[in-house]
Amino acid sequence: MSEENTPAFKDFSLAPAILKVVEEVGYETPSPIQSQSIPPLLEGHDVLGQAQTGTGKTAAFSLPLLSRLNPKLKAPQILVLTPTRELALQVAEAMQTYARHLKGFQVLPVYGGQNMGQQLRQLQRGVQAVVGTPGRIQDHLRRGTLKLEKLSCVVVDEADEMLKMGFIEEVEQILGHAPEERQTALFSATMPKEVLSVARKHLNNPIEIRIKSKTSTVDKISQHFWQVKGLHKLDALTRILEAEEIDGMLIFVRTKVATVELAEKLEARGFSSAALNGDMTQMLREKTVEHLKKGTLDIVVATDVAARGLDVKRISHVVNYDIPYDTEAYIHRIGRTGRAGREGKAILFVAPREKRMLAAIERATRQPIKAMALPSRKDITNRRINQFKEQISTSMESEDMEFFEELIDQYQSEYDVGHRRIAATLAYLLQKERPLNPDEAFVEEVRVERPERTSSPRRERKTNDDQMQTFRIEVGRKHGVEPGNIVGAISNEGKLNSKDIGRIRLFDQFSLVDLPKTLSADTLHKLKGVWVCDEQLQISADSGSYKSATQDFSSKRKKFGKSGSGIKKYGSRAQKTTAPRRKRDKKI
Repeated sequence: MSEENTPAFKDFSLAPAILKVVEEVGYETPSPIQSQSIPPLLEGHDVLGQAQTGTGKTAAFSLPLLSRLNPKLKAPQILVLTPTRELALQVAEAMQTYARHLKGFQVLPVYGGQNMGQQLRQLQRGVQAVVGTPGRIQDHLRRGTLKLEKLSCVVVDEADEMLKMGFIEEVEQILGHAPEERQTALFSATMPKEVLSVARKHLNNPIEIRIKSKTSTVDKISQHFWQVKGLHKLDALTRILEAEEIDGMLIFVRTKVATVELAEKLEARGFSSAALNGDMTQMLREKTVEHLKKGTLDIVVATDVAARGLDVKRISHVVNYDIPYDTEAYIHRIGRTGRAGREGKAILFVAPREKRMLAAIERATRQPIKAMALPSRKDITNRRINQFKEQISTSMESEDMEFFEELIDQYQSEYDVGHRRIAATLAYLLQKERPLNPDEAFVEEVRVERPERTSSPRRERKTNDDQMQTFRIEVGRKHGVEPGNIVGAISNEGKLNSKDIGRIRLFDQFSLVDLPKTLSADTLHKLKGVWVCDEQLQISADSGSYKSATQDFSSKRKKFGKSGSGIKKYGSRAQKTTAPRRKRDKKI
């Protein structure tokens, strides 16, 4: 099906509440599996679909089935079987998003290892959709806690994975418990004979759909991913912009609204950027692309549809700020760089729960995607220094300096100051709005928030201080750590309740955390090897780190003046890695 003939989501007979969400999340053009699956599922037909992971299957079955659902009926109407806990959570979260305008809708993920009592309570309250692994679904069926009498549709997702994991018999048994008058959809990347046997036995005259996986080799494009953690994505992007040698950059986000928001935030941080989306007039879109081609604009933040067909040779980087919904979209995105024989770089931001899509993208591109570390503050400093040196060399070679040389000689004669001192002062004046070496000594003290507590913070702290000891861990703000990372690691690996974790103070190279004095030697030994933000905690009793660091901070405050602006300006959490700077006419 050509792009000209591809239908839009609004062309399908989706329920208005579902279509509204589709527009809100920024879906513009359905993927092949979606365009072929949605119409027959809306009409009530069974579907047998062959499509790879990462082609958009979840939306392909969720959107039409939710459109046919009765939200007033508090009983399971949709049952989705998945091979893994991770996929069950992913599908359940997607369905909850798609159904957010369906009043009273509830979806329940069920899988082994989760608290059974919690699942039972949710089932008793009433849910319209259940997404789960075969073993736990069977468990509920045996207990009689999952009733399938009102079931209108069963979806078997990734059936070939079910077969590999030995779940195919459980799948058949569950299908046998479902009402005969029901709709069934089965999706699989491959169709081994065992999966086809299940389809022939349990599907009724299914519409068969086969989507050929588009694979692509992108030899001229180096691909990298950064796992979202610690830092906010905007701060991570800013570090990349500061440290990379960039000519032009294309940043992809999922929604039209996000293009404008991100472009404005980058402009506020001093980068020459603009949005590109379908709500813009054709004239404005063409003008934006022309500015990018000419070099009067360095960064364009776009949606998939708006960037379709974009051909700008100077695009050296493509950043997937939001991971695409399918692998085909990813291939289209990164194809905007590496043009005309030039090399390009593609960077993908991946949340932990999006690792499945990452694996699907690697299969589609036939290339491993390398994990990348964010540029450190030292990297950013070195980059700024190199740019500063280049600026000096360029001006020295291209400008007439005779007038300024005489001025410097005159100043030296009048004030008896050496040329080196004068040059250093002029360099400081030139770079003070965007310091070459931002101060890193800012110390931040954070208290862990505990909403469940009702006692006053002052009383709570006094009680804790009597029973607590300060420990040092070797991960700090430089590594992108947040208090939540520390609390999660210590509570999970040390088997501690979060209420037993006291004050957390973040420094650049390390952090301090207050823990119970009764902490056992075994627990401490275990915590030493725990990894947070790619650093081992190496926890040890503190020997005065906090005092020495704050003294150092105080001395720097005196040096910069009472306001401490020389420190506070560039070390605050709000700005983290970059100093405020003027917009630049030159390229990034």
